[in-house]
Amino acid sequence: SSAASDVYKRQPGRSHMTDSKTNLIIDSKKDSKTMLKITCAALEDKKAFDIKIIDISKISTLCDYIVIADGTNKKQVQALCDNVEDEMREAGYNHKGVEGYSEGGWILLDYYDIIIHIFSEESRRFYNIEKIWNDGETVSLDSLD
Repeated sequence: SSAASDVYKRQPGRSHMTDSKTNLIIDSKKDSKTMLKITCAALEDKKAFDIKIIDISKISTLCDYIVIADGTNKKQVQALCDNVEDEMREAGYNHKGVEGYSEGGWILLDYYDIIIHIFSEESRRFYNIEKIWNDGETVSLDSLD
């Protein structure tokens, strides 16, 4: 368990968290948008395909946004993941966890308020998680400004 998960507690159905030490409300939605910009720039930098952002904050307490992208092969999928991790770390954001890196077909990065799914083309078609979250609202990167 990381320090962030102990200090910041998500409020179910709300787009903010409370700092348990100061009891102040943190506007995680604003922070989420900053993380989305960093993530999408990092993905674009390594030539990710079909980057999609889905706002699920109104339908789930899991996170505010899901980002989905794909690469052509295992090496590119891993490079996309590495670049997102590097850029987010440089901006001061640490992830809760990473799953699937060694296999490289579907890598999941959990940054608390955003969850990033990076697929190979084949895995993305097979799992089709866009369909699972089709009740969420598709967000354009331009609307984050």
